[in-house]
Amino acid sequence: MTEYTAEFVGTALLILLGDGVVANVLLKQTKGHQAGWIVITLGWAMAVYAGVIVASPASEAHLNPAVTVGMAIAGKFAWDQAPAIIAAQMLGACAGAGLVWLLYKNHFDVTDDGDAKLAVFCTGPAIRSSVLNTVSEVAGTFVLVFAALMISTPAGTLGSLQALPIALVVLAIGLSLGGTTGYAINPARDLGPRIMHALLPIPGKRDSDWGYAWVPVAGPIGGAILAAVLYRAFQ
Repeated sequence: MTEYTAEFVGTALLILLGDGVVANVLLKQTKGHQAGWIVITLGWAMAVYAGVIVASPASEAHLNPAVTVGMAIAGKFAWDQAPAIIAAQMLGACAGAGLVWLLYKNHFDVTDDGDAKLAVFCTGPAIRSSVLNTVSEVAGTFVLVFAALMISTPAGTLGSLQALPIALVVLAIGLSLGGTTGYAINPARDLGPRIMHALLPIPGKRDSDWGYAWVPVAGPIGGAILAAVLYRAFQ
């Protein structure tokens, strides 16, 4: 794989497994129906683990535009590569979301809860507040990016990390900080599947909540910038 195809495949796998665990919990007549928040957070952590180990041999395994921006600001990634890498991440997220819909199509068809169908694809706040929801996404992504920067080797980047520590950080974020917004902490993870929710022929779906869609994009980018600036200050 090239660096770009690795980011595409890794992000697609991340979303396939991450959105997949949400579908398994929220949609009707699945084996994991109503399994709960702990299953979702653990599933997302393992989705990150799988995506990173698949992508890291060929790329730096960011799988997340916020991580890419943070690494570039921290001086660990070239800015001229960022647009193409982010495009690959977005396309991978869309592909992964499409696969989730295909694999769970029968369950989408029998589920009559439009909110649950949307939640399979993208995040939404428990209590809607633009300011505090954004702060929650900033905080969660700050933890992710700052942890990634601090556990990198001096000459390394995200691709040199072992996958498990990052997966455990994502698990901790979900368990501790995810209850407010569903912890997108990744613009591609939220925006790509949200686009697919709008495009796919899902029966009984609601609107894609575009009024909220900027929060899981702006918040993670802001958190990544804050983490990178603080990292450089410490250096």
